[in-house]
Amino acid sequence: MEMNTATSLEPRAKATLVLGGEQFAVSSESGTLSEQLAVMREKSMVILKEYITKHNVPNDVPDESIEGPSDEEGEALAKNPPKKSKKQK
Repeated sequence: MEMNTATSLEPRAKATLVLGGEQFAVSSESGTLSEQLAVMREKSMVILKEYITKHNVPNDVPDESIEGPSDEEGEALAKNPPKKSKKQK
């Protein structure tokens, strides 16, 4: 069985990641198909990590200001502390 050297040098596994408006080509040049897929997975994870780091947007947006409660709110909490619910047995 003869293998054509031109086809043996071409990667058998190729992928294109499209993240937002950016495209990333991922391929592996050598090894068996399963080895190529493993290498592509590692490369894809690196690309994804870099993309997330670059476009990181905080998920936790506070509903209230960061400064804390105003003087009026602080006084109201001091006069009327939160009530604990009683559990019934």
